[in-house]
Amino acid sequence: MTRYTVTAERGRRWWVLQCVEHPGAISEVARLDQAATAMREAIAFVAQVDPSEVEVDLRPAVPDEVGAHVRAAERLRAEAHRANHEAAVESRAAARVLRDAGLSVRDVGTVLGVSHQRAHQLLAG
Repeated sequence: MTRYTVTAERGRRWWVLQCVEHPGAISEVARLDQAATAMREAIAFVAQVDPSEVEVDLRPAVPDEVGAHVRAAERLRAEAHRANHEAAVESRAAARVLRDAGLSVRDVGTVLGVSHQRAHQLLAG
């Protein structure tokens, strides 16, 4: 599978798509979620490859301010994912210590502020 970069610029009514590696591969779509399918076919035709070998890396043109917000949101989502993972690790460790101290699964859940079912999952994980 080969990855191709596709730019998308908003016209009056349509998104105009163009492949960076094969500038002759051009298409238009009403919505960006249609871009990969449309450009897969256009790139395959121009590059003379099977459409199943084409992977599209879509790059919509947006104002700089929007791009900054998108990058900030991506960074914050990644931080949240890491924090959630760390919280789960700590919750499992706390559950094991509490269980080893003789607390019931229901009490472990109460101490951790989760249901007893979740406490059971933490102890099993």
